[in-house]
Amino acid sequence: MTTLLYGIPNCDTVKRARTWLESNGVDYTFHDFKKQGVDEKMLRAWLKHVPLTTLLNKKGTTYRALSDADKTRAESEAGAIALMQTSPSLIKRPVLDRDGKVSVGFSADGYAALF
Repeated sequence: MTTLLYGIPNCDTVKRARTWLESNGVDYTFHDFKKQGVDEKMLRAWLKHVPLTTLLNKKGTTYRALSDADKTRAESEAGAIALMQTSPSLIKRPVLDRDGKVSVGFSADGYAALF
């Protein structure tokens, strides 16, 4: 099985997810949004599994700092994808891809159910 974890290494939620995976012996590959980026194809693939309202992090400081025009742009899938590519911090973290099944966010119970 292939397990990919996407996020930003200094994010506390990503840290908790990585700790859980390591503590439970799950072999995974980490993809750092900041260093490795995120492309449109990846975002569209995730959006086949989770709604835009889940993937786009509207609670974070990056979203709150957007202009009103960009917030309006983020309401459409195409606009949100463009913004998430430019500012990966707009993506709710972590994104877990386990053999093509995608989940967003972290909870120990949720990961236990997946593994």
